[in-house]
Amino acid sequence: MWVAVILLASVLCVYSHGEHADVDLRDFVAQALLSDHAKDLTWLEKYGPQIDQPFSGPLSFSHLPYARCLEDDNIDFDIAILGMPFDTGVTYRSGARFGPYAIRSGSRRQRESRGYTMAWGSNPYEQGAKILDCGDVPVTPFDNALAVDQMEVAYSTLLKRPTTSSSEVAPTIPRIVSLGGDHTIVLPILRALHKVHGPISVIHFDAHLDTWAAYPGQASEQSRVTHGTFFYLAQEEGLMGNNSIHGGIRCKLQGIEDLQNDEEVGFYVISTDDIDDLGIPEIIKRVRQRIGNSPVYLSIDIDVIDPGLAPATGTPEAGGWTTRELKRIIRGLAGLNFVGADLVEVSPSYDHAEITGIAAADLVHDFLSLFLATEPPTPYHSHHSRIADEL
Repeated sequence: MWVAVILLASVLCVYSHGEHADVDLRDFVAQALLSDHAKDLTWLEKYGPQIDQPFSGPLSFSHLPYARCLEDDNIDFDIAILGMPFDTGVTYRSGARFGPYAIRSGSRRQRESRGYTMAWGSNPYEQGAKILDCGDVPVTPFDNALAVDQMEVAYSTLLKRPTTSSSEVAPTIPRIVSLGGDHTIVLPILRALHKVHGPISVIHFDAHLDTWAAYPGQASEQSRVTHGTFFYLAQEEGLMGNNSIHGGIRCKLQGIEDLQNDEEVGFYVISTDDIDDLGIPEIIKRVRQRIGNSPVYLSIDIDVIDPGLAPATGTPEAGGWTTRELKRIIRGLAGLNFVGADLVEVSPSYDHAEITGIAAADLVHDFLSLFLATEPPTPYHSHHSRIADEL
């Protein structure tokens, strides 16, 4: 437009001095405006699609397509990301209701087109699976019994959806990655999974056992349901197999009786120090031997990682595993019969520079690769080793 204005001003200046009287002013101005209009391209014509930058766009996990899957029965998927913003079952610091937001925010630099990792040797978004962000379960923060039921109904609703490869001859069941929320969310999840798969084995990476029967001061049946008792309750209800396993345990205990109770609930313990004494390959071996071919659910409390690397959690414990160690163990579990997974207890108000949210989002990306892999990936060996030998 400014080009036309300048040209018009020039013409008027010429006419004001009485020069070039044979020029038609109206034709000259029309040509100037037409020339300027030709440069007035649309965004799509000039720059192409309206892509999301890492720091822009609607907030979904890794900029995935977002859908309100709970209200639209026509939406199908192979893997769903589902937020469960529940945190009223905690015993110390609350705030994990903001965990789904923090994990999605931590994933902003991830995207489908850049999902390949050297560690996995693949991109989970390019393996034919339809992966969606199904939003959050709108759990009530006022009534824990109601909230637990809401989460079970939501999970069961999504498990009933056909996958993109489902047929009457070979039906398959979708898998869900749940973003917590506190660890209580696993009780309604196991209830939902049990309806489909029967007893579930659990791989549980956490600083805490979460198999206690109750906390002091219990005054009602509902007060038994907390983020430290849900496995005990699941065992009471017959939801779990007797071959589950913990990894990264380092919490303070009342005594040996806590470990005896834990064994009765069906767990074998790998402590945080075992990573030094046994090494990662042996830990992977023990987990795989313990689980076998049974349907298995993976549950990761972010506090299994040392709080120096992941401070944003409600019950931090010193001396945890590193993010890299945990990621290596997860890769070693590929090929097991995973029926679901979660990442819980991220409380972003205790974070610094989003380091916990970023770590959690990276682990969720690993979950996607884990679900789609048939065996542990072969380690990537760079050509730099050959160059070093030549030097």
